[in-house]
Amino acid sequence: MVKQKKLSSEALELVADRFKILSEPLRLRVLHCLQSGEKSVGELADETRASQPNISKHLKILQTSGMVHRRQDGNMVFYSIADNSIFKLCDLVCGSLSEHLRIRADVFSGR
Repeated sequence: MVKQKKLSSEALELVADRFKILSEPLRLRVLHCLQSGEKSVGELADETRASQPNISKHLKILQTSGMVHRRQDGNMVFYSIADNSIFKLCDLVCGSLSEHLRIRADVFSGR
């Protein structure tokens, strides 16, 4: 077992803030869309079926947190992933969730 470093209260607050940002389903959908590459606000709105103002609001939160990068080209704004570790975390959570759902299905089916 790997010994974990003790985190200060301030560090734990930052970790909790990171999870709060990722707890919004639309933000997760935006990140998922950006996994394939840079996209404009309009492209993200189309792919997520959300309004452009709503997407812009969530992109601002993701940008402020350092999860996405913003690039302006003339009057167009493009976003891309700034921190790929987000996908490692998502893979870990998704893998854990899949296992949990499999066990739950086994229990309910009597296996």
